[in-house]
Amino acid sequence: MKFPKTHTLKEIAAIIGSQYVGADDFPVEGMNEIHVVTPGDIVFVDHPKYYDKALQSAATIVLINKEVECPKGKALLISDDPFRDFNKLTKHFSPFMAANVSISESATIGEGTVIQPNCFIGHNVTIGKNCLLHANVIVYDNTVIGDNVIIHSGTILGADAFYYKKRPEGFDQLLSCGRVVIEDNVGIGALCTIDKGVTGDTTIGAGSKLDNQVHVGHDTIIGKKCLIAGQVGIAGCVVLEDEVTMWGQSGTTSGITIGAKAVIMGQTGVSKSVEGAKTYYGTPIDEAREKMKQFANLKKIPEILNKLNKDER
Repeated sequence: MKFPKTHTLKEIAAIIGSQYVGADDFPVEGMNEIHVVTPGDIVFVDHPKYYDKALQSAATIVLINKEVECPKGKALLISDDPFRDFNKLTKHFSPFMAANVSISESATIGEGTVIQPNCFIGHNVTIGKNCLLHANVIVYDNTVIGDNVIIHSGTILGADAFYYKKRPEGFDQLLSCGRVVIEDNVGIGALCTIDKGVTGDTTIGAGSKLDNQVHVGHDTIIGKKCLIAGQVGIAGCVVLEDEVTMWGQSGTTSGITIGAKAVIMGQTGVSKSVEGAKTYYGTPIDEAREKMKQFANLKKIPEILNKLNKDER
């Protein structure tokens, strides 16, 4: 998330009540998760395991729970609880705005677009031309929808990321202030759920088609002309390159990449990044032909055991 204007390090420190290392007027332009940070952004880190990754990232302001040596050209915000203070900044710069109408007055809706009864369109939503939103579609604030998009009933765009910190008293949610971006000519089936980014965008690329009951996690990027069949679950921060196909009930872990034109067969668990232009199957995942050979060999085990028993006798 980029702020509406550039703030100083001193101003940001005052919002969260923290100490800081750096010039008072050090520029702060936004806040983002580590995988999408750019210069001028704040990134938070609260575990020594990830200190180096955060300090060496593109972010120039690091919200951290220990005073460490500050890299050249960067600044530090010293906090006893960076997770909590990152949420404070989210609430300050992207506060929740209650709605009192079904279609917000701040929404922009293109010519020829049809919105069926009982839809909800939140604040600052943009919908392009010649779209069709069937009944009971929910579009949260700041979502962007391109031209010629069809969304079927019961689908929800922009729910919060599934992102929590475990504390002694329970789970503390990391607040989401990102968006969902749906590009042109996308088709989304009924009862799909597409979560917004924590600080960036969850994106569905132009021409991609999602079947019913598909879940897309926060900050995931689905490329152009992908096919996603029913009951597929895609975790957060995943990249599907162009023309990937995922068949029914397959799913992924977070933070992986599926290469262009890969095919993921039904009920496959994608637990690691995989190359494009290949077909995959199974859990653990493998190339489909290799997995089928493994299954064929497994079927031979009883025969082999019987032969070994006879030989022993």
